[in-house]
Amino acid sequence: QLVVSYLTERPKLPENYTQDTWQKLHEAVGAIQSSISIKYNLEELYQAVENLCSYKVSATLYKQLRQVCEEHVKAQILQFREYPFVMHQNNSLDSLLFLKKINKCWQDHCRQMIMIRSIFLFLDRTYVLQNSMLPSIWDMGLELFRNHIISDKQVQTKTIDGILLLIERERNGEAVDRSLLRSLLSMLSDLQQVYKESFEQRFLEETNCLYAAEGQRLMQEREVPEYLHHVNKRLEEEGDRVITYLDHSTQKPLIACVEKQLLGEHLSAILQKGLDNLLDENRISDLTQTYQLFSRVKGGQQILLQHWSEYIKNFGTTIVVNPEKDKDMVQELLDFKDKVDHIIEVCFQKNEKFINLMKESFETFINKRPNKPAELIAKYVDSKLRAGNKEATDEELERILDKIMIIFRFIHGKDVFEAFYKKDLAKRLLVGKSASVDAEKSMLSKLKHECGAAFTSKLEGMFKDMELSKDVMVQFKQYMQNQSDPGNIDLTVNILTMGYWPTYTPMEVHLNSEMIKLQEVFKTFYLGKHSGRKLQWQTTLGHAVLKAEFKEGKKEFQVSLFQTLVLLMFNEGDEFSFEEIKMATGVEDSELRRTLQSLACGKARVLIKNPKGKDVEDGDKFIFNGDFKHKLFRIKINQIQMKETVEEQVSTTERVFQDRQYQIDAAIVRIMKMRKTLGHNLLVSELYNQLKFPVKPGDLKKRIESLIDRDYMERDKDNPNQYHYVA
Repeated sequence: QLVVSYLTERPKLPENYTQDTWQKLHEAVGAIQSSISIKYNLEELYQAVENLCSYKVSATLYKQLRQVCEEHVKAQILQFREYPFVMHQNNSLDSLLFLKKINKCWQDHCRQMIMIRSIFLFLDRTYVLQNSMLPSIWDMGLELFRNHIISDKQVQTKTIDGILLLIERERNGEAVDRSLLRSLLSMLSDLQQVYKESFEQRFLEETNCLYAAEGQRLMQEREVPEYLHHVNKRLEEEGDRVITYLDHSTQKPLIACVEKQLLGEHLSAILQKGLDNLLDENRISDLTQTYQLFSRVKGGQQILLQHWSEYIKNFGTTIVVNPEKDKDMVQELLDFKDKVDHIIEVCFQKNEKFINLMKESFETFINKRPNKPAELIAKYVDSKLRAGNKEATDEELERILDKIMIIFRFIHGKDVFEAFYKKDLAKRLLVGKSASVDAEKSMLSKLKHECGAAFTSKLEGMFKDMELSKDVMVQFKQYMQNQSDPGNIDLTVNILTMGYWPTYTPMEVHLNSEMIKLQEVFKTFYLGKHSGRKLQWQTTLGHAVLKAEFKEGKKEFQVSLFQTLVLLMFNEGDEFSFEEIKMATGVEDSELRRTLQSLACGKARVLIKNPKGKDVEDGDKFIFNGDFKHKLFRIKINQIQMKETVEEQVSTTERVFQDRQYQIDAAIVRIMKMRKTLGHNLLVSELYNQLKFPVKPGDLKKRIESLIDRDYMERDKDNPNQYHYVA
């Protein structure tokens, strides 16, 4: 049985215990500081500290320990005082030795304080912890090192000069002892404000000066791609410095300083010197680097955007305004659009701002030359949709049409496009020259989606007419079979609704009796089904297949109606003069000259012209060529095309302008009818909102005057800038 009896009082410490114990501890600390072995067992020393603390000697113990440490640190300064301080900037060896010495002193100090703290741990964790005013043993060591060594003016100056010299050498491409730098800079960080106040400020100032000078120099010496490559390299190096030996807090101001001096100060100069070149040569990797670097700097993207827009407008304008380039304008626009799209996607990370500004820039330059781009786009589409365009598969054609629609979107005068598109579509449909009905319908649906149903209603009407005509012809064939004398000409008619198709000038010619008879039969048949309609024959659009016999054998000719009328004359005789043919056929002079040219001066010469020559002159004679030879059985003789005649082009454009005038008039009347009274400026701005094509203020003024003359509206008697609607 154990009996626990409480002691009535604590056992007393033996006499001189405190003094003897401190003596032991003092010796142990001395041994650590002198790097010699400690006589006592560490556990014993730890226990001794615990005992002293238990007996309220903590305060004295802490003071004594501090004093011993302070004396030791103070003694260290002497070795640096003795150190020769006469030092030149280039004497980097001397500086390096000094840095190594200070580093050794710091490393020793840290090692010693760790050992000392482990012995006095109990003191650290009890007494010191309870007194918030007292630094821990480790912090006390730092404070002593700072106060007595690093705060020494000479030591501090020499340490920081030495560190800056090493960094400068490394920036100049020399190899330096990075672990020494890491150790010294972490020392300055550990000593609290020393890093920020004494080192970082000077470091950033020197960095600033270095890169300011370097930026100025290299902008003169290097081409833009090399310069940007160098900036990138410098940014990587400085980032690596932060990771390797600088304090993390220096990263932001350091990188900002490099960016400002190497990029921020030279943004415009870089772009003026090299951007156009990079874009011209499509230097993808360099453009990517430009974008990435400029995105790092305040205002960098903004200035890059401005130059990007200027480049697109300037380059695009050279494509659009030069009439000599008209032949390739659309293809060049498509290629240019592909190129800028690729740059935005790959180099500019699909940045919305760059996409939107590119669209605005395209719209600006493409409308610098009114009407022509719209006309050429329509012709380009025609060349792609015409039969015989073997370049593209259906998928490729679809892709080309999609790209065309993007360019089309930028155009202001879409009515010009519509007029030329309609004229070309009519040719394709009437001559059966369309490459694919699917592609035609696809293009129509794209236009409908882009411009609305009103834009395509006439074009859709043309397709309807062609389909209805096929049905009518099936019925007409049956009708002909029931006729007593069906004749030996096989007639096919396309019935075109006047409002849908382009306007064709009717031309009266002398058809032979069989043709006239057939026309009458068809007229009777058609009007019998659709009373009240009026038929007008368009001879300029007619064509026929003729059978002919030559010495070599039979041939078939695919020819226009005018060519047919001329060739049929040679059933009556072998030779006719120009004047005789003109009398007999009734074909208009210039049209007849072109027709005869195609038959006597082209590749397939069914007639012989006398005298020979390219042009048809008055008095020329034409003889049937009985010796005609050709490897094909069916031969198409093309009408000599005056390059889409200038008149044709002008008349199409004039028709567009005429239509625009009607639209302006209608819009003015619509607005005035609704508002009853309106000032000139408000009326004009309302018109700009409603009209879909570009229009000059002067043109609007003319239309307003015209409507006032025609009594649709009137001027206010007192205020000439005010208009009233006249009901």
